[in-house]
Amino acid sequence: MNQTHNVLEICKAGISSWQEAFNRGDAKGCADQYAENAVMQAKPFGSYTGRKEIEAFWQKIIKDGFSDVSYTEVEWKPVGEDGYILTSQWTMNKAHGVVHQEHWKIQADGCARLVFDEFEVLGER
Repeated sequence: MNQTHNVLEICKAGISSWQEAFNRGDAKGCADQYAENAVMQAKPFGSYTGRKEIEAFWQKIIKDGFSDVSYTEVEWKPVGEDGYILTSQWTMNKAHGVVHQEHWKIQADGCARLVFDEFEVLGER
């Protein structure tokens, strides 16, 4: 396995961990998939910086009854030697939208975490 493939697999494990946490209603588990000072732009809601703000956002979304996220049309593009950008469509039980950019980057502990996340809600389901 070459290094690029390994980085991609680690990034894919990160999004899988985020998705599993969200689908079990675990806002802290979602926030744990972000780097400590990550920036999340959630359109049309606003911008959130750091795990604490990001966790509060996901907690509200989960409390409001959103669940069952899935991704389609997923594309991964390498960024540097230690990260990938994910773009995709997404659906939940009550909404759908697009991921404009999730920048997954390998952290000091060897896990990939989001350093930047930009997504948009396009409508209700």
